[in-house]
Amino acid sequence: MTITWLGHASFLLESSGYHIVLDPCKGVPGVKDTACEAEAVYCSHGHFDHCYTDEIRLVEGKTSPFTLKEIAAFHDEANGAKRGPNTIRLFTAEGITVAHMGDLGHQLNDAQLAEMGKVDVLLLPVGGTYTVDSAGAKAVCDAVKPRVVIPMHYRKGEMGFDVLQTVDEFTSLFPAEDIHTYETNTLAITGELLRQGGVVVPSL
Repeated sequence: MTITWLGHASFLLESSGYHIVLDPCKGVPGVKDTACEAEAVYCSHGHFDHCYTDEIRLVEGKTSPFTLKEIAAFHDEANGAKRGPNTIRLFTAEGITVAHMGDLGHQLNDAQLAEMGKVDVLLLPVGGTYTVDSAGAKAVCDAVKPRVVIPMHYRKGEMGFDVLQTVDEFTSLFPAEDIHTYETNTLAITGELLRQGGVVVPSL
């Protein structure tokens, strides 16, 4: 399986030649429109920076190797009263489970954690304002206990909204030896990477 970070909260998952786009975006500073070709696309909620599907070219003819689980959550700490609902999605293929948390705005309750189960790779917002902030994201990591965390929805240089925290504010909460920065936006989710674990920060 490979995971390609397209910027902000948008990713491309691939397994056995089948491609899934998650939370395609438009209008995020420093992020190109996430136009691409895929067999499926999923959006965690209806905000413009998570559901720009106009330029996703859907193709048919392949059977998905992924199994999908959806968990209802919220975009804020007030049960959606401020920003509405948010859908957590878990994709499993090749014996690997990837959880995309969308714009999670709260800590998970016991029922949600039980539904999550074993997570290998956690795609987690860390920038605050619209989602959990860096400290809140660290608490989610401590509760879910994934093997690998890939932060998303943050500010870095000219990328991301000004009101978001930087990725460094999140990574500073972990031991330095647990932070792994890559000079690529595509990661092969191999046994080696899973054994390495920690926080993995791809580059655009």
